[in-house]
Amino acid sequence: MKRIAVLTRDCAGINACIRSVVRTASLYEIEVMGIFHGYRGLIDGEFTFLNRRSVSGIINLGGTILKTSRCHEFQTESGQKKAISTIKDNNIEGLIVIGGNGSLTGARILYHRYHIPVIGIAATIDNDVNGIDLTIGADTAINVALDALDKIRDTATSLERIFVVEVMGRECGYIGLHTALAGGCEEVLLPEKDFDIDTMCREIKEGNAKGKISWIIIVAEGKASAHDIARIITEKTKLETRTVVLGHIQRGGRPTAKDRIMAARLGKYAVELLINGKSGRCAGINNDRLIHIPLDNAIKPKRLEELDEYYKLIKILT
Repeated sequence: MKRIAVLTRDCAGINACIRSVVRTASLYEIEVMGIFHGYRGLIDGEFTFLNRRSVSGIINLGGTILKTSRCHEFQTESGQKKAISTIKDNNIEGLIVIGGNGSLTGARILYHRYHIPVIGIAATIDNDVNGIDLTIGADTAINVALDALDKIRDTATSLERIFVVEVMGRECGYIGLHTALAGGCEEVLLPEKDFDIDTMCREIKEGNAKGKISWIIIVAEGKASAHDIARIITEKTKLETRTVVLGHIQRGGRPTAKDRIMAARLGKYAVELLINGKSGRCAGINNDRLIHIPLDNAIKPKRLEELDEYYKLIKILT
C-alpha cells in the first residue's frame, strides 16, 4: 500500500486523529491525501497531500483542518460512481473515514458496493456508534456543556429561578444524561425516555414550597424544545423560568486529554489495519482496548446502557 486518503466529519479530537494517521503512515512510507469537505470533496476531487509537517501544531485544535459538509449527492448511485472514479484516478489504495453514523454508512457503501478498502474511526459527540464504548469527541462535548452549566447554575442560584438548558442529541441522550448527572441537575428529558411534565411541575411546586429556590432541567434537542418546556413550566407553576440553548458550542472547543489520547491511538490503529489487509471495519475502544468491528454492526442503533441507573441516581441526588 503506497497511498491512502482520509476524510472527516467534525468534532473535537478529529485533528489529533488526522495527525496520528499521517504520522503513522509516514512511518510506513505511505502517502496520505486529505479530502476536503467530506464525501463532497471525494466526489469533486478536493485533495491535498498531508505530511508530518502539515499536521504539526493541530493536536490541540477543535473541528477539522479538512473541513466538512453534508453531501446528498453521495447518497445517489451517480454520486457514488463519481467518488469511485476519483479514488481510482488518484491511485488511492485505502480510505480512512473519521466520523459518526452518517460517515460510517458512507464507508460501508464504498466497501460493500464498490469493494474499496476502508476503515472507519468512531468520532461523534453523541457517542451513538454501536459496539463502541466511547467515541472521539463525546468527552469534550460533555465537558464543554458542563462548563456552561456550572456558570448557569451560579445565575440560577443568585436569581432564584428555574433554567431549562437545551443540549444536542437528536436521537441519543448521551450528552444530556451525562451532563445532568455531572452537573447536579434536577431533571433531564431524553429521546429514549418518556416523561410526565405534570409530575415534573408538581415536584417543582412542592420543592419551592419547602424552600428550594432554583432548578436546572436538561433537555435533549431530540426530545423537546427548551422554550416549549419553559413556557409550560411557567404556566403550570407560576414560577419564573429561563432558557439556554447551548447549540453548536458543544461541537467545538479544544479536545480533552481523553479525546486526544483516544484519537492518537485510533489513528495509528486504523492505518495498521489497512496495512494488514483489514477492511469494512470500524475502529474503536472497548474497556480501554483497541477493537475493530464490522461497519454493518457499527451503524446499528445503540442503546443508552446507563440510562436507568444514571436517571435514578439523578433523582436520588436531587
